[in-house]
Amino acid sequence: MSAMIEHAENAAEPLPEGNQTLSAGEKPKPARNGFFYVVLVLLVVVFIGPILFIVINSFKHKFSISSDPFALPIGDMWAGLQNYTTGLARTGFFEAILWSFVITVLSVATVVFFSAMTAYYIIRVKTWWTSALYYLFVFSMVIPFQMVMFPTVKIADMLHFNNPLGMVVLYLGFGAGLSVFIFSGFIKGIPLEIEEAAYIDGCGPLQNYFRIILPILKPTTVTVAILNAMWIWNDYLLPYLVIGLSTRYKTIPVVVQMLVGSNGNRDMGAMMAMLVLAIVPIVVFYLVSQKHIIEGVVAGSVKG
Repeated sequence: MSAMIEHAENAAEPLPEGNQTLSAGEKPKPARNGFFYVVLVLLVVVFIGPILFIVINSFKHKFSISSDPFALPIGDMWAGLQNYTTGLARTGFFEAILWSFVITVLSVATVVFFSAMTAYYIIRVKTWWTSALYYLFVFSMVIPFQMVMFPTVKIADMLHFNNPLGMVVLYLGFGAGLSVFIFSGFIKGIPLEIEEAAYIDGCGPLQNYFRIILPILKPTTVTVAILNAMWIWNDYLLPYLVIGLSTRYKTIPVVVQMLVGSNGNRDMGAMMAMLVLAIVPIVVFYLVSQKHIIEGVVAGSVKG
């Protein structure tokens, strides 16, 4: 008898959530929403379309690009390969890659190092002037470069900043605003008890920062480094205005401009080919690093 009662109680227990059936009036929700698929496809076309346009036209003759820019390079493929050889011969592209790499690496390292320390000091030292300094960094984010372009170029020329080290200083100034803002949001979520425990164990302020805080900042540090690297690598206006075409320190966007001749004449085929070579490294870099970008943004949003 007891066995029958136990069996009846087990039968009366509710089924697990995954095994529950839908009621008579309930309709199953669709697994996918077609509207969001359409939106995603449109976004892919908007962002990938210009890249495909450049790649396709890099294998076409310059006259074919002008006459039918959206056609496939059928019949022009082998002639279009000359675009790459012509562009490499006329621009000194490999030397430009070297200087772009040097300027990008040094600038990113400088921005990350000083921005992280500045954000830590601003958040941990609560005074009126640290608050004012924080809002100055935030305010610098909304000022377009065009508003300060002419005085920046004038001062850079007076200080002889038309070299890689000068570009590092300029990029520190323009990149610190967003970087300090991102680091500050993450540091606000770090418990003070961790630092107090380090002080009790005998750590000084510098040891506390480099041995405790900096490792915790790793997700945000990677995110800030990646964002600044993509911006600096692709930047055209600042290197063109400061370095120009007359020095040996030309970056990739600047040397592509060398394919524009006098009277506005330009070799569109060679320009497209050099643009393809210019975007390949940064696209590969982004694809490899996109997981770290997402992790850093999520970590910053949770802690901030």
